[in-house]
Amino acid sequence: MGVNWKGSGTLVPGRAASMRILVNGDPQELPEPESVAALLCRLGLDARTVAVELNRVVVKRACYAETDVHDGAEVEIVAFVGGG
Repeated sequence: MGVNWKGSGTLVPGRAASMRILVNGDPQELPEPESVAALLCRLGLDARTVAVELNRVVVKRACYAETDVHDGAEVEIVAFVGGG
């Protein structure tokens, strides 16, 4: 079972952004392109517990560090939650 993660506000407060992306449908700003791994770190998310889709394509966890997020990208992040 998954839970959609919703970010709030701007990813880089107090700095002018040079690119805009969507994270789970919410507009976000980044100073420059960065990897999926760096984006997850910036958001405080553990890459081991989420699935990431970039522009409607699922990104393999092994490729997070080498897959870049660019201006206009649409990122969907789903966090897995255990329960009983």
